[in-house]
Amino acid sequence: MKLDLKLDNVKAWFRQANFYVEEVYNAPYRSAIARAQREQDDLFMLLIFSEMMGVPNPASYYTLELQPLLMERFHDWHLRMGMEHSPLDNFKCC
Repeated sequence: MKLDLKLDNVKAWFRQANFYVEEVYNAPYRSAIARAQREQDDLFMLLIFSEMMGVPNPASYYTLELQPLLMERFHDWHLRMGMEHSPLDNFKCC
């Protein structure tokens, strides 16, 4: 009984020590991670609201040249998912 209690105390101490070590290690990076998250959220909101207001998405123009490269990957993906043909009506790949 005493051995179990001591073992539980040691485990609790190691859990607490691990928590503090992780906090100390991650502390310098928190602001950079939060800033990157805010920038991603801002970009997402900009794209969503611009599309809602009827402004065309500028990313489609810049990614148009990637379409031939993505066709093969899309074809492999829908075959892996068990679909014989493309699930998109306006996007035929096979």
